[in-house]
Parts: sequence; C-alpha cells; structure tokens
Amino acid sequence: MSSPTPEMIVKKEAHIGWMTFNNPLRMNAVTLDMWQAIPEIVADFEADPDIRVIVLTGAGDRAFVAGADISQFEQNRSSSDSVNAYDEISGRAFAALAETRLPTIAMIHGYCIGGGLGIALSCDIRVAADHSTFAIPAAKLGLAYPLEGTHRLVEIVGPSFAKEIFYTARQFSAEEALHMGLINRSVSAKDLELTIHTMCAQIAENAPLTMTAEKRIIDELVKEPGNFDREKCETLAAECFSSEDYAEGRAAFMQKRKPQFKGR
Repeated sequence: MSSPTPEMIVKKEAHIGWMTFNNPLRMNAVTLDMWQAIPEIVADFEADPDIRVIVLTGAGDRAFVAGADISQFEQNRSSSDSVNAYDEISGRAFAALAETRLPTIAMIHGYCIGGGLGIALSCDIRVAADHSTFAIPAAKLGLAYPLEGTHRLVEIVGPSFAKEIFYTARQFSAEEALHMGLINRSVSAKDLELTIHTMCAQIAENAPLTMTAEKRIIDELVKEPGNFDREKCETLAAECFSSEDYAEGRAAFMQKRKPQFKGR
C-alpha cells in the first residue's frame, strides 16, 4: 500500500510488515496524521496473507518515537472537546496495535518517550538497542497518561515500577528497562536489525493460527479478575486443533521436514 501520510513509511518485506514513524526532525514525534494512519496501515497488513509479523520502528538514528508532537497541542488539545477528539483518534491507533491478530514487535533505538512508549507497550514484544532511553514525562507536563496505556504498563512492569516511572518522570536506561521487564531484550545497536530479522524469521515459520490463539488467550489471562472469557479461549484452542495447519504440523513432524503453514 502507499502510506496515508509521508510521515509514516510502509514496507512489506518477505513476511514482515514494516511501519516506520518518519518525523526525524522532531525525533519521530507522532502528529495527528500519523495517529490517524496507524489503524489503516495495520488493517492493510492484516488483509495480506503473506504478512506474518508487524515491526514498528523510527526513522533516523536518534529515536524510536519521542512522544506525541507537542507543537500540535495548542491546536488539537487546547479545549476539553479537542482533547476528547484527539484522545479518541490516538486511542484507535493504540487499539489497532494492541488488538491486531498479527504478532507485533517494537524495534527501539534511541528515545522511546511518552506516547512513544505507549506505542511500544501496545506491541507484543519490545527489543531495544542498548543506548535507548525510556520515560513517561506526563508529570512534567501536567497531563494524565491514557488509561489503557497505564493499564498496559502495569501489566508489563507491575504497579511499583509503574509508579516509579510516573512519579519520577525521569529517563530510564535500556539496562533498567530490561530489569523492570519493560523490554524483552537489549542488544547492541549494530546487532539490532539482525536480531529483529532473526526473530521475524522464526515467527514466520510457525503456525499463524497458533500465534493468534495464544495472543488472544494471553490477553484474556491478564485481564482484571472476573473478565476472563474461558469460552473464547477454549474456542480459539479448538480452532487450532481442527485446522489444516495442525494436520500439516503433524505430517511435517512425522516426515522430519519443515511445515508449510498457511494460516487456515
């Protein structure tokens, strides 16, 4: 697809859908056009049967995403109505990333701040170059972080680390982020791209239905008590067992060859 805005670069490479935040002069701060483009890009990747994983990254070498573009706040977030409209648009973007059936990876280098960290938290996996820094400076701006983003942060790092991140509003190193569980892996900058490609190749070899089922089941398991949908999880598991991919997986195992999964 052609990108809905030049501030987002879209590329399909083998089984990978690449989404690049392209606002390097502002360290890839997210504009309103970029927020609006995210659900459209995700939907296009989902509609392509060749895409098995989505990778998000930032243009240039300074930042993944250094938050929302604050220069637009006077125009787009200066009244209660405009704040609500803006939050609805950005909320749809976060939801599109969090709810896609495809595995998602945030490939982080440099600054991952505020809304940028929210974007990374909406992904399934976060891999960062070891020079990267992380922060949520909401307390320095006098604004409240989105509820869903706060919920995801607490799910990932726990309430105590989440409070430290919010209370101090300071920048955390990749080493600290790894210790908190905020990122899955920290690698050298020179190894970051190879690490991502290797991980994507491993994911692309596996059964899409299994990954979708486990993603949905894990999402159910971490919901608040009482909201867990057991029937939904059991249905997802049953769909895997009745799929062509499961039959192919069994046959490939017996024949000692790599399976050729088709997502059905």
